[in-house]
Amino acid sequence: MADRLMLLDTASLYFRAFYGVPDSIKRADGTPVNAVRGLLDMIAKLVADFEPTRLVACWDDDWRPAWRVDLIPSYKAHRVERAVVDAPDVEETPSGLVAQIPLITEVLALLGIAVVGAPGHEADDVIGTLATTADVPVDVVTGDRDLFQLVSDASGVRVIYTARGMSKLELVTDAVVFQKYGVLPEQYADFAVLRGDASDGLPGVAGVGEKTAAGLLVAFADLDGIREAAASDAPTVPGISAGVRAKVTAASAYLDVAPTVVEVVRDLDLPDHESRLAPVTGGARDRLEELAAEWNLGGSVGRVLAVLDGLPGVG
Repeated sequence: MADRLMLLDTASLYFRAFYGVPDSIKRADGTPVNAVRGLLDMIAKLVADFEPTRLVACWDDDWRPAWRVDLIPSYKAHRVERAVVDAPDVEETPSGLVAQIPLITEVLALLGIAVVGAPGHEADDVIGTLATTADVPVDVVTGDRDLFQLVSDASGVRVIYTARGMSKLELVTDAVVFQKYGVLPEQYADFAVLRGDASDGLPGVAGVGEKTAAGLLVAFADLDGIREAAASDAPTVPGISAGVRAKVTAASAYLDVAPTVVEVVRDLDLPDHESRLAPVTGGARDRLEELAAEWNLGGSVGRVLAVLDGLPGVG
């Protein structure tokens, strides 16, 4: 069995689990456990279906890094729970989910799944670094299309896209990105800069939507080429209308900083970690079985353990 690394956009998955599994599933004391159960079932399905030999749960050590906010203050601003002077922004997260996150981290550790974050950076940046530096094929599991910028058939990087649910997973390759948007994965970050993204608080270039952004990238290859064409002294430039030239020029200050915000970091100095999957034995297995009973985790723990026990070539 060939080595394959799977990278989880962990918060993306446990938010999806929280909203996808009924919150009536609770521990005896009333604490909801739907996100924990849902995440474990997701991991069991992903490992069974895609057979990674290595797995990393990538973590948001900082979900809204100050260096990104300094460049674009609206970045994820609508997700901030409340403004606290001289304190980090708190992401708006349901209390029922917040209560489950410590158990999620404990269960992942007992399963031998590495949890990797980086100070001042999002999980996207951890994923970008691990995907870029991996010496094996990589599957990135996320519901965030911004990570399409990492897709590379040549490097063996795919995205397992969860936006339509775990029963309708989409395997994103170079061809899929091009079919969806008319751009190559290496153009996707520039495409996102131009188009903007309300879900991340990115304004984009006013009046430039997906079709216009894709057409510009087909004509000029990248954002630098587009800006050069817009700033040309020539009265007309093939591939860009006078109106679009004016819009790009008017957005100059935004375009100066937006690429740094949108592009994932690919060169973080990450902590050492063990990513290779293996059956869970000994005290860790006993503790997981205790937690399953104590926290009403149903068969979710058992399903993950069974998948790890039976994965070919692991151990």
